[in-house]
Amino acid sequence: MAPKDLNYDVTRRETLIDPSEFYQQTVTRLEQIKAHVEEKTGNCLKGKVCIVTGAESLKGIGRATVMIYAREGAQHIYVLDKSTQNLPNLQFTVQSKYPGVKITCIAGDAADEAAIKALCARALVEEGRLDVFFANAGVATATRLQDADPDVFMRTMRINTLSCMLAIKHASAAMMNTNLGKTLSGGSIILTASSKTTAGIRSGAGPLDYSASKAAVNSLAQTGASQLANTNVRVNSICPGLTETGMTESAFEYARNRGTIGKVGQLNPLGRFAIAEEIAQVALFFASDQSSYVNGQTLAVDGGHSASLPVMPGRWM
Repeated sequence: MAPKDLNYDVTRRETLIDPSEFYQQTVTRLEQIKAHVEEKTGNCLKGKVCIVTGAESLKGIGRATVMIYAREGAQHIYVLDKSTQNLPNLQFTVQSKYPGVKITCIAGDAADEAAIKALCARALVEEGRLDVFFANAGVATATRLQDADPDVFMRTMRINTLSCMLAIKHASAAMMNTNLGKTLSGGSIILTASSKTTAGIRSGAGPLDYSASKAAVNSLAQTGASQLANTNVRVNSICPGLTETGMTESAFEYARNRGTIGKVGQLNPLGRFAIAEEIAQVALFFASDQSSYVNGQTLAVDGGHSASLPVMPGRWM
């Protein structure tokens, strides 16, 4: 039976709580999550050399992941982003909080083969190994089908999909290298398959080009894992649900200005949106040996949004 403090009508399975009150509960819950991430420390990435792309945004999943990787004792984190405006701040923050962790920030295009090949080679030269590659760089669009442009479509595919293919190709080669001190082949490649409402899994969560590019990323995770059989290199993808990041910031600000922020994420079984740290925790899981037997999988981190067919909130039929 549902808790009484939610003012729950069991006959309709509908939560009657005021949206503004529920939003305050959401804010409290997100503050708890942030505090947990800040306070918890560990060493599950001790000695691992990691690459993260797409980490420039101050509110982004990439930045949150870099911070969690550093918190978990990564040996060296290489960060690549085409925009470098906030990378000095990221580097300073990591070095201040985790002085034992090396971090190198590089300006580069995650969809440029020469740049990705050179970055993986640099990790081998400087550290003798590569253990984790989080291919997180991406772009979002908002073009209707009737206005779809072939050039925009291909640009989206290049940034969102080609970047992941290049990560699999060159990171796996580096992870299999045992000539520079690494004794066993192996590593983890993580792909961000969608950064807004699991568009790579279901329709209705993004425009044609974006959704197609992210669905292709999920396929890359499966095919990459299959083609890297017997190498101990794993490939998995993450499908974040609605998350407040730099990419979605305008939508959140629009809702706040309209006074409807309490309704954001209401179709989700958890009734709320996510923050970047919640997605980063899953990127940590895939990077660590805690997921050592998870391979070729797509994990929807969406609060349950993709678990159901479309229904009216609070009803099952």
